[in-house]
Amino acid sequence: MKLKLLASLVIIFIALMLTKDNLKSCFRSKFSKQIGQGTTKITLLEKPKNNDRQQNNTHQKTKGAGSFVETFSKDFILEETGSILESQNDNWWVNSGAFLYSEHGIGRTIFGALDKNNKWRLDYKNYNADETDNGYHPQNIFRLITKSKWKNFTQSAYFRMKKYHLSSSKHRFESNGILLFNRYLDGNNLYYTGLRVDGAAVIKKKYKGKYYLMGYKKILKGKYDRQKNPNLIPTNQWIGIKSKVATISNNKTEIKLAIDIKGNGNWQEILRVIDDGKKFGGPTISQNGHAGIRTDFMDVQFDNYKIEERR
Repeated sequence: MKLKLLASLVIIFIALMLTKDNLKSCFRSKFSKQIGQGTTKITLLEKPKNNDRQQNNTHQKTKGAGSFVETFSKDFILEETGSILESQNDNWWVNSGAFLYSEHGIGRTIFGALDKNNKWRLDYKNYNADETDNGYHPQNIFRLITKSKWKNFTQSAYFRMKKYHLSSSKHRFESNGILLFNRYLDGNNLYYTGLRVDGAAVIKKKYKGKYYLMGYKKILKGKYDRQKNPNLIPTNQWIGIKSKVATISNNKTEIKLAIDIKGNGNWQEILRVIDDGKKFGGPTISQNGHAGIRTDFMDVQFDNYKIEERR
């Protein structure tokens, strides 16, 4: 009886060992198919690579959450879109002007006239023929907006005007210029700072679609005349524009404008104004807004665009 019991236990033990070996063999076989014969490394799935649009945006250079720098170090062309969400760029939106070009380390508007059959020429002919010379010069109303929003910040860029267009448009006048947007909420609510073609530094507020002059100071020699002397800004010369915007006591907004007129790093503060929410049309624009560039009736280059958040 004992011998029979012992024999049964031996048979059960042998059966269990065979089953365990089979399971190990089976597992090894399946595992080897998963990771490849002879490999001892398990590789996790890689994240999908960026699509072509995102890869094209590697020209953007950012430094943390508190600043943004655009050096136009990569060549690209960015086309105008109807909304900021449609823009095929992670950092910029061409709101008006048809195209932003980045080439050879410099950004620029369209140079010269579009071909008569260009789709943007035809669109602008139908949409705004007056300001764009029948659609041939969309750059006459160039508007470039950052996708990021800022509140208390310093913004600067260098501009070089290549040509001023003597358009017959009724909108070509002394207030045109090279300008920076500040706290841009939309096309009707913003601050802008810059240099006008009549040779004056300027700070303006646009509130509910109406402009309010906050600061004005003539800094370039000469007398503006629409026909005889239509532009006092030097051509083919780099000029720096810098603005500083900050909310100060009692929810007032302070705006400063500095200009590097010879493009040599010698910044001179020209204007300082305070929006107290009473003198300039209505409440201060105190919330975070976009930044960016505006130029009027000109072919122009830009470089070394920088934003730094002020704590």
